[in-house]
Amino acid sequence: MKVLDLQCELGHGFEGWFGSEDDYRSQCERGLVECPLCASSQVSRLPSAPRLNLSASREGFAVKPNRSAALATPNTPEKRSVEAMWLSAMRHLLAQTEDVGDRFADEARRIHYGEVPQRAIRGQASGEQAEALRDEGIEVQSLPVPESLKGPLQ
Repeated sequence: MKVLDLQCELGHGFEGWFGSEDDYRSQCERGLVECPLCASSQVSRLPSAPRLNLSASREGFAVKPNRSAALATPNTPEKRSVEAMWLSAMRHLLAQTEDVGDRFADEARRIHYGEVPQRAIRGQASGEQAEALRDEGIEVQSLPVPESLKGPLQ
């Protein structure tokens, strides 16, 4: 098993576990590796040597995916803490809501008009559907959920 340090194009760092280097490359080529925070599939592998003699590395910075000499945003403990809290909040939200899928607009109306009991739901709606719900006085909030959080954890 290979554990790789990965980073998306926005600078979010995370680990990926793969059976081999070829497995990692194959999954990347098929767009199966994505950031757990923003769902970007523009992922690059970070150097993972046990020791790097780079001053930027010691200062807590991460290298940009294009491997240029420029540095990405600081990968500080505070930033990692915020990312961890966001993932935790997303997991909590997913656990406390019912996924109604593409029936979201219809189900939101049924709840709003008292046709079914009140409950927390989530699902997909087009921009037009969301606007129509708002016009009817039904509060909805768009929230991107990374694909990695939608299914069971591996």
